[in-house]
Amino acid sequence: MPSIRRPALAAAALTAALALTATACGPTDDTAAGSDKPSTTASQKDDQGLELPKNLPSSLKDLDKWKNGAWKNWDKEQWLREARDFINPIIKDHWKPGTMKDARPGDKTLATQGAPGTAPGASGDQGVTDPEPQPVQAKAVGLPYHNNAAPVGKVFFDSPEGHMVCSATVVKDPAHPGKSNMVWTAGHCVHAGKKGGWYRNIAFVPSYNDKGLPGAQVNSAPVQDVAPYGVWWADWAQTSSQWITQGAETGGAGAPYDFSVLHVKPEAGSGKSLEETVGNALTVDFSAPQVKSIPSMGAWGYPAAAPFDGQKMYDCVDRPSRLTIEPAQPTMYRIGCTMTGGSSGGGWFAKGPDGKVVLVSNTSIGPANSTWLAGPRLGPEAKGVYDAISRKFANR
Repeated sequence: MPSIRRPALAAAALTAALALTATACGPTDDTAAGSDKPSTTASQKDDQGLELPKNLPSSLKDLDKWKNGAWKNWDKEQWLREARDFINPIIKDHWKPGTMKDARPGDKTLATQGAPGTAPGASGDQGVTDPEPQPVQAKAVGLPYHNNAAPVGKVFFDSPEGHMVCSATVVKDPAHPGKSNMVWTAGHCVHAGKKGGWYRNIAFVPSYNDKGLPGAQVNSAPVQDVAPYGVWWADWAQTSSQWITQGAETGGAGAPYDFSVLHVKPEAGSGKSLEETVGNALTVDFSAPQVKSIPSMGAWGYPAAAPFDGQKMYDCVDRPSRLTIEPAQPTMYRIGCTMTGGSSGGGWFAKGPDGKVVLVSNTSIGPANSTWLAGPRLGPEAKGVYDAISRKFANR
């Protein structure tokens, strides 16, 4: 049995930072200049202001067909894949407790336990791969989740393989202090990468299965127990251009750029933002700190592949090490962790220089035997994705 190591980053301190806090709900608003322009062909809008890309769907009539099942057509010639072509209209009651429970993980795994890279010893992190970390047993997060990790939840989406699931985190929006509708997850949770396009019916459920009910009880549980803060649909998603052009379902291709930001709106509107509804949101650190400056780092998520069932939230805390997939691309963070498929996209947290907990990465890849996880460093490319979405909705 591998030892459980939880150094430096006290679990209690991190839990406090993730918990429901009234002070996180600031009343002020701000704006940012600029916008992320949609396709010039996307000129039609529905009554919700939804941009309609060329081809599919291309009219309000087609939009109705889409909601009534046309979204199930995964013809590659019709599969929207460009950054400007994201479309995700709300389909009311599409994500019910039973559907959520049965969603399968769609995670990336390396074909082997190891990965190419140089031997450790360099003063910096770039191009370095450290020895594999010892497994850290995933630890169940305390119940109810809304008191211990309110910003953490699940992302549900449809792919050609069926209903799928990842993990995600509510993050702050500089254009709307205290009123963010932004969610951080992995690129492969929203887009298939090099050989595919945008996934469909993407929705976020914070504090999923708040009371930690067994899977057998989720189907019949009240919706408020499964989705205590409601279902939030992505009205825009953005990932890195590197993930779109390089990303693959297996192996490490695109993993150093495997991140995504969603902007969401509630299926049943209350007038409040996601951050106000949940009570907290995480600041994102784009400084990509070197591993020697991080005593410990924690990953949160909902592992769904055996021996887990995706119905409960877990975390792993470990001292980070380095993993290089391609020498010319950014070196990734790696920690020991036994979380399995379904935890992808879940936030990685660490204490910043001021002692406050910040989001520094997200789960991207791991080996088939589930002994460690790796996540991208969040540098200029990640900040560009984040800033673009913030600007796009700055005046809304």
